[in-house]
Amino acid sequence: MSTAWAGDRAKSLPVTPALAKPLSTARQQLASSQAEVEQLEQDLGRQESDSRRASERLQQQDQAIAELHKQLDELQAVPVPGAD
Repeated sequence: MSTAWAGDRAKSLPVTPALAKPLSTARQQLASSQAEVEQLEQDLGRQESDSRRASERLQQQDQAIAELHKQLDELQAVPVPGAD
């Protein structure tokens, strides 16, 4: 015995006035929540992108600092004539 008729019947039931307002309110809340989720996802994407860029800048600065330390060490290792 098939129960497909129950699903078809449920789809065709009219919405009563008593259910129309709560249903409409629920749909509005769902749409609002979906829009908020979309906005939060976009914000998260921007923050992740900003974080990656900041991390790359820090890495470049660390490399520059390491190179400057190396140059300083090399300069300090060179004997200065007449400094004795």
